Amino acid sequence: MKKTAVVTAGTGGIGLETALGLAGAGFAVMVIGRDPGRGAEAVERVNATRPEHPARFLAADLASLDQVRALARTIADGHAASGEPLTVLVNNVGAMFAERQDRNGVEASFVVNHLSPYLLTELLLPTLTAGVPSRIVNVTSGAVTVAKRVFDEVEPPGGYYGFHWYGRAKLANLAYTLDLADRLDGTGVSVFAADPGGAATGMTNGTMTDPKIVSPALRLLWPLVRRTFERSTSGPASAAARSSIVAATDETLTGRTGLVIGAQAHPVAPHRAAADPRVAEAVRRLSERNAPLFPA
Repeated sequence: MKKTAVVTAGTGGIGLETALGLAGAGFAVMVIGRDPGRGAEAVERVNATRPEHPARFLAADLASLDQVRALARTIADGHAASGEPLTVLVNNVGAMFAERQDRNGVEASFVVNHLSPYLLTELLLPTLTAGVPSRIVNVTSGAVTVAKRVFDEVEPPGGYYGFHWYGRAKLANLAYTLDLADRLDGTGVSVFAADPGGAATGMTNGTMTDPKIVSPALRLLWPLVRRTFERSTSGPASAAARSSIVAATDETLTGRTGLVIGAQAHPVAPHRAAADPRVAEAVRRLSERNAPLFPA
C-alpha cells in the first residue's frame, strides 16, 4: 500500500531536502508551504528524481492557526476518501523574528514553532492512528538551551529577544513531543524529535546574524558567538535533513518512541527541561488555551 508523508515548510532548505529523502525512500510526499510558486518548484525538483510516487503541494500559511485547521481537514478528508494511510508527519516548520510580531494577538515565534505543529499534529492524530504503524517527527533546535522555562503565558516577562524566544518555543515543542510519545505509547504511532544541527539556511544567514536577537548579556559576546555559529551552520541542508529522514524511515526505530534523533542521526539525550513533567504540564495547558482544536 502507498505510504504518504507530509512535510511542513517543505519548499526549501531542510524541509525540501527532507521531502527529497522521503520520496527516495518510497513515500508519496505532500509538501506544505505558503508560496504556490515555490511549492511548484519543490514538487518539480522532487519529481525530477523519478520517485515511486509523485509529490504534491498544498498551500497553507502555518503562522495562521485557522489555516492550520483548514489544512488538517483537507489532509484528513483526502485520506479518508482515498483509504490510503498517512504514515509520516514531519513538522519541519520554524521561524525566528528579529522584532516582535503578532499572529492574531499571539506572539509569532510561539505560534510558528510550537502552536502550529502542535495543532496540526493533534488534528491529524485520528488519521495517523488509522494508518499505523505511523510516525510523527518534530524538528527541534539546540536553541532550547537558552530558553526561559516558564510557560504560564505565551510570552515570558522582559524584553523581546528573537533567539531566546525561538528557543523557548522550540523547548515547548520538544516537551510536547516527549509528552505526546508517552501519551501514544502502545498505539502504533511513534513520536520523535529530530535535531538538524547547523546548516546554511535563510534563517541562519539572515535573522541569526542580527545581534539584536539576543539578550544584552550575550550581545557582549556576539563576535565570538557569531564566529562559532557560522562555523557550525556552514553545512548543507541535505546533511541537516538526515536526522528527520532517519526518524521517519529507519527500521531500527520500529516500535520505539520518545527519542531525540541528533545531528549525527542517532538517539541523544533530550534537554533536561524538556523531560520535566512540570514543564510538559504547563506547556499542555498553554497550548490547549491558545490553540483549541475546535474553537467556539
